[in-house]
Amino acid sequence: MDVSDWITRCLKDVMDEGVSRMQAGLAILASIGSTSPFVGLFGTVWGIYHALLTIGATGQTSIDQVAGPVGESLIMTAFGLFVAIPAVLGYNALTRANKGIVTKLNRFAHGLHAFFVTGAKLDSTRPSVRRTRSRTAWVSRRARRLLRKRGRFAPWP
Repeated sequence: MDVSDWITRCLKDVMDEGVSRMQAGLAILASIGSTSPFVGLFGTVWGIYHALLTIGATGQTSIDQVAGPVGESLIMTAFGLFVAIPAVLGYNALTRANKGIVTKLNRFAHGLHAFFVTGAKLDSTRPSVRRTRSRTAWVSRRARRLLRKRGRFAPWP
């Protein structure tokens, strides 16, 4: 295994660990966001069931007999939505933020790989490679001086 492959593997392993830590609680948040409306719906059905039982037991369909259980069912629906909406919004926000962080990590890992392997540093504003003050840059400067002395100037790439 050459150095480039080893560096790539190490960077990939570290990035995978970081991404898995960032996504650790997202499955629970998604489950809460997707199941809580059904809990609210179950509360609605439960409240209507109790309203129908009250109507059946008393034989009257007055507002006094139905208001309590129907009110409870509406409160259960509201609680289900109260839990579901923030959970879904939080899940979407965290997923979007994680995508941005993973993109930045990929860019950083690519630049770090290029620096370790070639001694070149990636410019943050453009994707081209620029040289740093490393041994290769020193050799390049020395080669340019020698070419200047011989009359063949090589411009800096």
